[in-house]
This record gives sequence, C-alpha cells and structure tokens, in this order.
Amino acid sequence: MTRGNALLLVIVLGIGANFQSGYHATALSSPTPFIKHFINSSWYERYEETPPSEKVRMIWSLIVSSYPVGGLFGSWSFKFIAGNLGRKKGVICGSCISIIAAIIMLTSKISKSFEMIIIARLLFGFGAGLGCCLHLTYLTEISPKNIRGRVTLTYSNFFSLGKVIGGLLGLSEIFGTEDLWIVALTFPACFLVAHVVVFPFFPESPRYLFIEKGDEEACRKALQSLWGPGDYRQEMDEMLVEQAAIEAAHPKTPLQLMKDRTVRWQLVTAVCIFLFNNLSGMFVIHNFSFVIFMGAGIPEDKIRYISLGLLMCEVIVSMSTSLLIDRFGRRPLICGGFGAMCCGWVLVTVLLNLKGSSSWVSYVSAALIILIIVFHSGGPGAATSPLIGELFVQSDRLAAFVIIGMLGCLGMAVLGFAFPFLIIYLGSYSFVLFACVCLLASLYTFFIVPETKGKTMLEIAEEFKAISLCRRSANNP
Repeated sequence: MTRGNALLLVIVLGIGANFQSGYHATALSSPTPFIKHFINSSWYERYEETPPSEKVRMIWSLIVSSYPVGGLFGSWSFKFIAGNLGRKKGVICGSCISIIAAIIMLTSKISKSFEMIIIARLLFGFGAGLGCCLHLTYLTEISPKNIRGRVTLTYSNFFSLGKVIGGLLGLSEIFGTEDLWIVALTFPACFLVAHVVVFPFFPESPRYLFIEKGDEEACRKALQSLWGPGDYRQEMDEMLVEQAAIEAAHPKTPLQLMKDRTVRWQLVTAVCIFLFNNLSGMFVIHNFSFVIFMGAGIPEDKIRYISLGLLMCEVIVSMSTSLLIDRFGRRPLICGGFGAMCCGWVLVTVLLNLKGSSSWVSYVSAALIILIIVFHSGGPGAATSPLIGELFVQSDRLAAFVIIGMLGCLGMAVLGFAFPFLIIYLGSYSFVLFACVCLLASLYTFFIVPETKGKTMLEIAEEFKAISLCRRSANNP
C-alpha cells in the first residue's frame, strides 16, 4: 500500500473507530472516585438519604458493564448496516451515534442523573461495537495480502493509542478533577465530528464494490485511489475467484454460518481467540486499574501515573509489533503472548498474597502487571485482529463478525459487572481465573490454529478444511 491517500485513510478511520473504543476502555478508570461521589450525591439529593455501599457498587457495575452491552447490540447490527449502507457509510453512522452519546453524557452532570451516564455508555458501546467491526472489515478489504498484517494491525495500534489518551486526560493535572471528569468521558467526540466531516471523501472498500455490488470500474478506481496508478488485474482476478465461490454459496446469516460445517473450525477459532483475548484480564486492568493498584498497596496519588506508564508501554510495543507481524506471523505472537501472560498472572497472585511482608512487593506487583500488558500488546492484542479478519471469505465475514462481536461484548459485560464482586469475595485469587484463560488460549493456538501470513482467504479456508478432515478421519478411520 502506497503512502498518501491510504495512510490518511487509515488515520481518519482509526480515530473515528477503534481509537474511541480504546479511549473509553481507560477513560472510566481515573474518574472512579468522582463518579462514585456523583452517584452518592445524586442519590442523596433525590431521596434525602445516603445510599448503601452495595447500591453504589451495583450502579457502578452497571456503568462499567453498560459499555460492552451496548457493544453487543452494535455488533449485532453490524451485518445489517454494513450490508445495506456499505462499509464507509456504516462507519459514519457509528460515529454519529457516539456523538449523540457524548451530548447525553455532558448533560448528565447538569441533570444530576447517573442513569444518563448509563444510557450514554450504552450508546458509546453501540457506536464502538459497530465501528470496531467495520474498522477491521474495512482494513482487511483494502489491504494487499503481502502487508495485510501490518495494515490490519493499525486496528490494535489505534486501540492502544486511544487507551493512552484516555489515561493521560484522566490525570488530575488535566481532566481528572471533581469539576472536569465529565469532560474526560466525552472529549473524543471532538475527533468524531472531524471524522464525520472528512471520511465521506474517501473511497468505499474495493472488495465490497466488486464482490457484493459487482461494480468492476468503481472497484478499480477505489484501488487506484488507495494504492496508486495501475490496472490491478491480479488483485481483481483473486476477487473474481472469491466472487465465484460466493455465488456458489450465497452470503449467510449468523444462524446459517453457525450451522455450516465447512466453516466450523474458522468460526470456533475466531470466537475462542476473541473471547480469550477479552477475558484474559486486559478489560479488567483498564477499567479497574485504580481498584487493582489500590489493592496491591500502591499509594493513591501514584496510581494514575503508573497507569499512564502502563499505557505508554502498551502503545510503544503495539506499534513496534507492526514491524514484526508480517515477518513472524500471527500464530507465534498469539501463542507466546498468552503463555507469558499466564505466568505473569500466577506471579501477581502470589505477590499480592505477600504484599504485607514488605513495601517493595507492591511495586513488583505493579511492574508485573505492566509486563502482562506488554506481553498482551506485543502478542494477542496485536495479532488477534489480523488473524480474525483473515479467517473468512467475503460471504461469511459479516455474519462471523456479528457472532464474534456479540459473544465478545457479552463476555466483557459479564466480567465488568462481576469483577467488583469477585475482587471482594476472592481477593487476589480472582486473577487465577485470568491465568487459566491465558493457558487455555496458548494451548488452543499451539495445537489448532494454522498460520495465515501471506495467504488468500480461500487458501486459509483450505487450511481449516484440512483440520476438519483430520478430525473426521481420526474419528472415523
């Protein structure tokens, strides 16, 4: 992919899609004390009594978990919106929904309504769930196969960058104050407004234009706009082969895809890797870092700075991985990353049980959590999105992303709601659950997942058919 239009497209797409998801993954952590105080004060003003601590914890859990619940519905609507509006208009639609959410969030403090925060988080989640699916689909469809990993990895890069900006703006020197915490939760809407204005000038996905709309000339013009002058006959011939395969098997609904034995291993692999990634502990770290580091014994005034350092490490490692992914492939990064994270979570559990023995234990625990973030952002955090984007041909991709997005968001919603209670009843042993998830993910990737680097979608499909044939022949010799 040449520089120029393509690079600008990736940047504009990123700040309007996965950057938003990354920002909201961390923006809620620093204002935690202020939001809880807002819940208390709103409740007292409304009912003239102090709410029970369990009630505040329940409302706080709803605020955290409402974001992935919204993401679930956004993912569910992805196939309908992307199929009817196209990739470009679908991304713009998701940005408009998030702008509405920002307006509701801004007025919640004036209205003294924590319910409006929950509604805004639901809408933010809807826009993010839709935008993330479209972001990854768009990147997969516009990138040449020889650098597809590097291009689709920008999906993770913008997510990491969003998390850094969310953590930075949450500092007490910027928006992390009693008066400005609401600004911290709505600031990225500024980028969304710019995105809605600029993005319509970029081309639609070439694969969508050729395979789904049958417009060869529009496809060629889109390729020339993205990659520079040329006839791109070879690339269009590959799309033609995929189009012929689709005509033999029409685009499926999510239910039809789940019943289709020919793509069962692709679907199982995509769902498992995505769920493993979401349940590996990263969602908890970013949303509950304040609580986790407090429990580890870190002084309250230092937590925000440790969290920001953690996020800076993540974005540096994520961007560095873009130089390696097309050289080493997706499989080693995912397998090795999950294995290292498993060891990290076990050590964190041990050290948290020893935190009273010495003052240095707390800081070693914090350093280990930073290492876990590094292992994640250099491994599964970077390679999961390119892998999932490559597993399905055009006719199956939309339905697959609906299933993957819904299950992933459901998992995060359950975890976001349950973790405040898990940390109370299980304490440090709650992190053992994440260690088990990471171990299972590493083993699954090592024994099941084939490498997808440098292969067409049809070649990757054949790799998975071979797995199915091996399983079937093993069961029926």
